[in-house]
Amino acid sequence: MPRFRRATRTAAALACALVFFATATACGGESDSGSSNAGSQASSSGSSAFPVTIAHKYGSTTITSAPKRIVTVGLTDQDSVLALGEVPVGTTEWIGGYRGAVGPWAADRLAGAAAPTVLKDTGTGPQVEKIAALRPDLILSVYGGITKEQYASLSKFAPVVAQPKEYNDYGVPWQEQTETIGKALGKSAQAAAVVKETEAKIAAAVAAHPEFKGKSAVMATPYEGVFVYGSQDPRSRLLSDLGFTLPADLDKAIGDRFGANISKERTDLLDQNVVVWIVGDVAADAAKLHKDPAYRNLKAVSEGREVFVDESSDYGNAVSFGTALSLPYEIERMVPQLAAAVDGKPATKVEQPAS
Repeated sequence: MPRFRRATRTAAALACALVFFATATACGGESDSGSSNAGSQASSSGSSAFPVTIAHKYGSTTITSAPKRIVTVGLTDQDSVLALGEVPVGTTEWIGGYRGAVGPWAADRLAGAAAPTVLKDTGTGPQVEKIAALRPDLILSVYGGITKEQYASLSKFAPVVAQPKEYNDYGVPWQEQTETIGKALGKSAQAAAVVKETEAKIAAAVAAHPEFKGKSAVMATPYEGVFVYGSQDPRSRLLSDLGFTLPADLDKAIGDRFGANISKERTDLLDQNVVVWIVGDVAADAAKLHKDPAYRNLKAVSEGREVFVDESSDYGNAVSFGTALSLPYEIERMVPQLAAAVDGKPATKVEQPAS
């Protein structure tokens, strides 16, 4: 499944998992890798923070005490947990193939703890049996897309915080993701501080590049033609936060989703002051795109207003994560590319950053 089609669409309730606590090892011997170390890393929150109740797409979840065995089903939720000083016992692998599913922008937050056990998203939903074997006391799917049935299955053995109903699946802003997870961990004040710190870094980039304000931008990837990201995707949100405006009818073109393929007739959506491409091979994919007359004749191409991001690099993975921890890493690399693309000089080369 392509990296941007991040969805867990179908549920298969695993009966073994649902009776896990009756027989702690009945589900097939998932090792307790990293759990004792991670548990020792979990700092107790003040008792006054609990109980807390968090509303989400499927109702609300009450957490009665500070969780110590956290499993992240949301594809980037581990970053928020780590930013708040906790180490999950389990994470869900999405991109990068990193140890513990922890990217280089967050690796120092492990602070010597054992890496989390990595669960797989096989395209059929969370690995319920393996999650149960980790004996979680909190399951997070804030940046996620679990179904109501999957939510019910996971809730059999731990409180589950699902994606918020106010946004598309995988559409929660990183600020709200951090704050929601902070509330679940009893660390709302710390979460607010994390958000403030990352927002300050974005603000510094905005102040340093006033030329971004009012320029138009779009983010896309050449999957089965052209796939564009909508306003509720973290990739597009960063462009907006930096001062760029998204195409006026972008969301109308893609519908109620984080992104979608567009037809040849809507290639005009790419003719912005800058178009950012997330690609598998910069040289090869750029050459392929430029062979398409509908695209190569756009001013964005002829005037050198393209930015290419290698999706397999740490930088590319940070772009897709879009979290409080990955955004500073991304900004450091993308902002110079954006500045080169919008400088009004077609001859300016948009350099590839060191990952």
